[in-house]
Amino acid sequence: MIKRRARDAGLPGEVCAHSFRGTGITEYLRAGGTLETAARIAGHESTRTTQLYNRLEDEVSLDEIERIHI
Repeated sequence: MIKRRARDAGLPGEVCAHSFRGTGITEYLRAGGTLETAARIAGHESTRTTQLYNRLEDEVSLDEIERIHI
């Protein structure tokens, strides 16, 4: 259902339920939450599993963007 609705909305085909899970965990951590609490909220036994959903390091800094010369 999520993939179908994402496609209908023009979103990439990779969007799935886990996309939202990753967003939720990342935003919780960005707001100052702890990895341990995020793991409990997500129902993970290990923080290693929760860390797989953490996208904080995926951000691109303005310095990196400024390297692009068109």
